[in-house]
Amino acid sequence: MGVNIRDLITVAKEVELESLCRRSIAIDAMNALYQFLAIIRQRDGTPLIDRRGNITSHLSGLFYRTVNLVEVGIKPVYVFDGPPVPLKQKTIEERERLREEAYRRWKLALQRGDLKEARKYAQAALHLTPEMIDEAKKLLTYMGIPYVDAKHDGEAQAAYMAAKGDVWATASQDYDSLLFGSPRLVRNLTISGRRKLPGRDEYIKIMPEIIELDKVLSSLGIDRRKLIMIGLLVGTDFNEGVKGIGPKTALGIVKKVDDIDDLFKYTRFKESPEIIKEVFKLFESPDVNKEYKLEWKRPNREKIIEFLCDEHDFSRERVEKAISRMEKAYDKFFAVKGLDAWLFG
Repeated sequence: MGVNIRDLITVAKEVELESLCRRSIAIDAMNALYQFLAIIRQRDGTPLIDRRGNITSHLSGLFYRTVNLVEVGIKPVYVFDGPPVPLKQKTIEERERLREEAYRRWKLALQRGDLKEARKYAQAALHLTPEMIDEAKKLLTYMGIPYVDAKHDGEAQAAYMAAKGDVWATASQDYDSLLFGSPRLVRNLTISGRRKLPGRDEYIKIMPEIIELDKVLSSLGIDRRKLIMIGLLVGTDFNEGVKGIGPKTALGIVKKVDDIDDLFKYTRFKESPEIIKEVFKLFESPDVNKEYKLEWKRPNREKIIEFLCDEHDFSRERVEKAISRMEKAYDKFFAVKGLDAWLFG
């Protein structure tokens, strides 16, 4: 879900995927895997499964989309959420409630034979299990793609890595990493291409877009602390926000205040001031994993084929072709030496 500040983002720049060549990008793994689960489904909404009944939509999306990124010279690193902070528990419970309701509606639509409705509700009935996450990490290891386990929030971790300069940008559909301090956010990285509009027989082209934090703050006439305050007012994964206040109203409010204490003079949150200050601190200086290593390796052809084809019934011919594309890209972009290595950041 994330913080909804879309109406305030007027400086996003659409780019071709190839323009991100030789850029290292920290991808919000959970965000991407949920996208794959939602999009890669059969006509009635049923996810892809192997002959043993195991869901494979997340593996299919992760494998083939990552191959596409690597093929154009992008250096992806996936960042996985750690245990949630207590403040996020209410959001997690609400998401689970919505999934259960969507699952119920999906089954009812199937009983009616309404495939259009079934697919719509199936996409909302997503559930990423610990086993799926472990499978994703295993596949990434075989592909030679690094991943990082966050202490808590994956976007906070990705933003820390970007702010430190270990990666060039973060990638997610949400805007939270901007509040966490990421200098650049790339949206649509894992879904760019041709995409069907929900509920319509129309397709649109989805391109990656780059959002730079400095340009956002400059366009709004605020600093990052006030951007966090806007998030608090409209609602985050850690607080509900103030009813009736949208992004533009929130912008007007934060321009009148000097610090977080002043904010309480203009509006009343459902949560106590102490909790709101705790959420503010969570965004301003999150607890992150500072011990990680980013290393891109040549893909392990045998392990990938064994895992995807032998264990999960993927097409061997298609998988082998994808691996060959990765190997070629690795030799071209990743196996850099000498002065070229300084350009590969």
